[in-house]
Amino acid sequence: MSHYNIPIFTPQLACPHCCIYCNQRHISGQLKTPKPEEVKDTIEQYLSTIKEGSEVEVAFFGGSFTCLEEDLQVAYLETVQPYIQSGKVQAIRLSTRPDYIDERILDRLKKYNVLDIELGAQSLDDEVLSFSERGHTAEDVEKSSRLINSYGFNLGLQMMIGLPLDTIEKSKATAQKIVSLGAKSTRIYPTLVIEHTPLAKMFREGKYKSLSIDEAVEWTKEVYKIFLNTDITVLRVGLHPSKDILSGEGFLSGPFHVSFFELVLTSLWKDRLLTLPNGVKEIYVNPSDVNYVIGYSSSNKRILQEKNTNIKILQDASLPKWEMRLI
Repeated sequence: MSHYNIPIFTPQLACPHCCIYCNQRHISGQLKTPKPEEVKDTIEQYLSTIKEGSEVEVAFFGGSFTCLEEDLQVAYLETVQPYIQSGKVQAIRLSTRPDYIDERILDRLKKYNVLDIELGAQSLDDEVLSFSERGHTAEDVEKSSRLINSYGFNLGLQMMIGLPLDTIEKSKATAQKIVSLGAKSTRIYPTLVIEHTPLAKMFREGKYKSLSIDEAVEWTKEVYKIFLNTDITVLRVGLHPSKDILSGEGFLSGPFHVSFFELVLTSLWKDRLLTLPNGVKEIYVNPSDVNYVIGYSSSNKRILQEKNTNIKILQDASLPKWEMRLI
């Protein structure tokens, strides 16, 4: 069954904290909070293009949903209910802050058919969280995660790499903690330096250096490998390419690439391909892996051809993802 999210973007206007990296207008490309009737219009528009029988969630992204005024939260949630009752939408997904979760909030979200709650953990290292002015601790993430799991929601934990004071070891430790907290999903975002943020001031003063593309790919690859052998779904790797970021307006520095996830998967497969024994003539992989085996701009294919100019990369739908059969 195909799965679709109907995205509703709610900017960080209600967020009580200003993290050093955050300028929501440049990140989401949107500043205006939608009215409930606009949410209804968006749902109708998306449903008109979605095949019947698909699994559909309305997803409130881009802001901290439970930081919004309670009346507005309820208005949004109530707007979705007729579509859930009719079977056109199955559930609601939302993102929020770890320190804006408690029993009362979860009772409300449960009542309105919320299924997935994603927390912006960003890091599970207190030094990184404090310096980034997140306004919460690792313990807050752990407490909220346990509470969300106890209510039967699907827990998502988002993380960032390359924040000030972060290291590849700390990022890997955060990923391992996400696994241990029972998350069902995660997102991995490299830190970008956006104009009109405290991080931009640090960058200009030489107090912060962003990761290069190569460094970010390496860090993300090591983090991604931790999630590979778990039941956690990696929903996204890399920031969504908003118009402002694509145009360079307000984007100062950082490892942004429109094909960042492809670079990470290319690097993962490269590591595996470099260990192949000599004499391999054919490599069979799942069709979904073929592009990454070939590599971004055919980079892996060129490496393989240096070993054997006649080597072939072929598809075998019976193979699980990440597995390969050699001849």
